[in-house]
Amino acid sequence: MKVLLIAHTPQPEKVVAAAAKLCYSNAHVDDLLDGLTEEKSKEFVKMLASMGHESPTEHASFTFAIEGVSRALLAQITRHRIASFSVQSQRYVRLENFEYVTPPSVSEDAETQKAFDDAMKSEAENYERLAGILKEKHTARFIAEGMDEKEAARKAEKLAIEDARFVFPNACTTKMIVTMNARSLNNFFKERCCQRAQWEIRALADEMLKLVCEVAPSLFVKSGPPCASGACPEGKMSCGRMGEMREKYAAIKRT
Repeated sequence: MKVLLIAHTPQPEKVVAAAAKLCYSNAHVDDLLDGLTEEKSKEFVKMLASMGHESPTEHASFTFAIEGVSRALLAQITRHRIASFSVQSQRYVRLENFEYVTPPSVSEDAETQKAFDDAMKSEAENYERLAGILKEKHTARFIAEGMDEKEAARKAEKLAIEDARFVFPNACTTKMIVTMNARSLNNFFKERCCQRAQWEIRALADEMLKLVCEVAPSLFVKSGPPCASGACPEGKMSCGRMGEMREKYAAIKRT
């Protein structure tokens, strides 16, 4: 897994503080930024967090480049709908000998790892075999319809990999660009940093949290699983590791 923060709203804490200032004062737009030093902005944003006033944080957005994650993770992260996603297409990109994500429980011993690797190798071979058969079939049809051989092969290739991709496993890796505003990110961290979240998306959430805390720590002062700053809401499903989680996320946020 590789995660990069490739863009974000300039001076995100100041932008959020300005939005909040507009809500709570009679400031005009031409003097809205007056007095909003870096320190004042941080204080304002922390005050918002303590009040639970989240809407001003929607004015700051963060864009991540992510690779080396599974299609299983993709299905989970796109459930966070107040976000923008651009994902590597399996329709247009031929994935020969595709890379894949191995669950920790699989890599714990050699026998399980070998069985998993063999299954992935088999699926890669199935993909190549099916893509080849489909390409040959489509090429012949296009030529019969009067298309020149080069154009027929190009068009057939696209149609072939479009349907051959159906044999890919959830372990197959993908790449994506994800943009979320700070409010959506805090919701994402609340849900996905929790120990009950699936291990891969939890690891991704931790990496994303580390990156945003480097550029806008005040916006994410209460980020992480609910137990990091309050009570665990999971009831009987609780992992029972509240103390450990609080230490972990205090370290991540450098508080």
